[in-house]
Amino acid sequence: MNNTVTHRQPWNTSIDYPELPVSARRQEIAEALQRHQVIIVAGETGSGKTTQLPKICLELGLSDKGMIGHTQPRRLAARTVAARIAQELKTELGQAVGYQVRFHDQVSEQSHIKLMTDGILLAETQRDRLLRRYSVLIIDEAHERSLNIDFLLGYLKQLLPKRPDLKLIITSATIDLQRFSDHFSKAPIIEVSGRTYPVTLLYRPLHELEVEDDKAQDLQVGILQAVDELTLIDRQTREAGPGDILVFLPGERDIRETAETLRKAQLRDTEVIPLYARLSLAEQNRVFGEDRKAGRRIVLATNVAETSLTVPGIRYVIDPGLARISRYSYRSKVQRLPIEAVSQASANQRAGRCGRVAPGTCIRLYSEDDFLQRPAFTDAEIQRTNLAAVILNMLQLGLGDIARFPFVDPPDSRFINDGFKLLEELGAVTSKRQLTALGRDLARLPVDPRIARMLVAANHLGSLTEVLVIASALSVQDPRERPHDKRQAADEKHQAYLDDDSDFITLLNLWKAYELQRIELSSQQLKKWCQTHFISWVRMREWRDLHRQLHLSAKELGFVENKDDADYASIHKALLTGLLSHIGFKQEKGEYLGARNRRFYIFPGSGIFKKSPKWIMCAELLETSKLFAHYVAKIEPEWIEEPAAHLVKRSWMEPHWEQKRAQVVAIEQVTLYGLIIVPKRRVHYGSIDPSVSHDIFIRQALVEGEYRTQAPFFITIVRYWPVSKHLKPSRGVEICWWMRSD
Repeated sequence: MNNTVTHRQPWNTSIDYPELPVSARRQEIAEALQRHQVIIVAGETGSGKTTQLPKICLELGLSDKGMIGHTQPRRLAARTVAARIAQELKTELGQAVGYQVRFHDQVSEQSHIKLMTDGILLAETQRDRLLRRYSVLIIDEAHERSLNIDFLLGYLKQLLPKRPDLKLIITSATIDLQRFSDHFSKAPIIEVSGRTYPVTLLYRPLHELEVEDDKAQDLQVGILQAVDELTLIDRQTREAGPGDILVFLPGERDIRETAETLRKAQLRDTEVIPLYARLSLAEQNRVFGEDRKAGRRIVLATNVAETSLTVPGIRYVIDPGLARISRYSYRSKVQRLPIEAVSQASANQRAGRCGRVAPGTCIRLYSEDDFLQRPAFTDAEIQRTNLAAVILNMLQLGLGDIARFPFVDPPDSRFINDGFKLLEELGAVTSKRQLTALGRDLARLPVDPRIARMLVAANHLGSLTEVLVIASALSVQDPRERPHDKRQAADEKHQAYLDDDSDFITLLNLWKAYELQRIELSSQQLKKWCQTHFISWVRMREWRDLHRQLHLSAKELGFVENKDDADYASIHKALLTGLLSHIGFKQEKGEYLGARNRRFYIFPGSGIFKKSPKWIMCAELLETSKLFAHYVAKIEPEWIEEPAAHLVKRSWMEPHWEQKRAQVVAIEQVTLYGLIIVPKRRVHYGSIDPSVSHDIFIRQALVEGEYRTQAPFFITIVRYWPVSKHLKPSRGVEICWWMRSD
């Protein structure tokens, strides 16, 4: 599809609206959209804003000269929303209503409405700077404030004056609306109520819970007592069967511990169900299935259930008020996952989860004073992550100084500096922050800049075939599954692919095993094979889809895949170019010393955890209880210096004359980010410091008679040698200086 506006047939079919809060306000929304270039529509889940706003635009005739573009933060939402709108408009999906996600494009020239992920729209800005194919853009779920959403909002802020015909609708939960309005020159806000019921809030701080020993209780006991209280409330108020409970927890470990506590409590007629991102699709679907093993469900979830997923049938919520929040540390240069108190906005989102189907109750395991002292909103992602990818994209688009770009919330200047430092490490920018030819290649590859750097190096080192597989694996979720109740069986199956020198080779082995089965088995047989080998078929498909996308991108850049198998060194040298600040040298007790004096440990789930090589590199350093290295491989220290030539620091000691080499030699030490990668190496000092080397040559080689040659200048010197040998030392030095200046 080209970038010009397609004049499609006007929409002439009548449009029906279901009874939703947004439908009742459609006249007001339509009038605001006709009067203003930008409007903000706010409403909680269930208000109908996602499905009905594109229909309002369609009814206004806004799709006659361009598509109605509608972004979603997640692929699943883009597909399901597109299907829902197509169903309501009584049209086939892919015709009047289409969608495009990372690996699938179901949009036609006659599509009036296009659902897509925000990443897809962001990618389109590189080919179509003015986004001319769209007459309306709807940025949904803007309150999530992801990197993509914030970048798009800044980009559109600059674009709107150049496209006065373009309409922009920003939708959000009722979170920080005035900030969006101010960003777009006081754009009008239309608030639509959601279909919610009243929620009773109860505060039960852990230290106030009744306990036998009067000591502060741990989280599990606090949750158990809250479950007992909610069970009592449910018996007193329910008209139908027992209501389900949703418990928010910071991470997988907390979910496992709480599940164990609840199971030991032998709660009557109760099923405990975990819900977090790393679970298999089948395990996640248990939450949404109709089959119940008991009357009441207690769902233990991370904050994935806060906004990303709507868990059906929830009447009660238990909120400890904690979450793991990803934060980049500009000091340690690593992404951290600390457990933090959630913001007031997040706490209110959690409470709202139990008011969807009937009046609900939320127990907060902290005090009301604690709640009131918390920040109003969670920091936007752009204020807590490394900005290298954003900066690279901006440089490629020629958007000017990142510090002056109109972000809703400008990022910290220290984060901007760190982003440029990483790009400089990768060779994508110069020391003056200008994009290099290498940087332009990295920007054209649809992966993180570190991974893109690996692909460029692999093309030169003859290991592109293998690194394409590894690079795509590092960009998707690990397909290996490890169900809580079948961990040993899963580990035994996964052992078949394990390489005890490199987790990257483990991924390569898994890919080869899967591809062999994919060729030989039918689709259903392949799914069964994945299930018995504890591998997610869905994630393997995503891995293959991204691999194909990278294969095509590499081909466009003129890269050539190797036909013969690459060796270990070629593969890992290529990977190393993207991981120069993720190397480590073994210390005592399993600790590694890394760049900038960081100390970290190999994650216990790594295949090389027991072996613990002397030198390693890793794909990721993530701080939880400790700073752990994930996806680790053994490397040789001599591999580091060449790709890090523009980053290393060299120092020289003990310059002296060596008669055997007939050179002035020094001991060289090479460091990378403070880590010694070459402790001692004898090098020719003449090209490093010619002046000092000249003096040493005269004093030690000539005066001491340690230099032997038939060169004419030396024969002349020898004539004076009997004289100079009998001179006092000071006189000998004078002759040396005379020789130097002659």
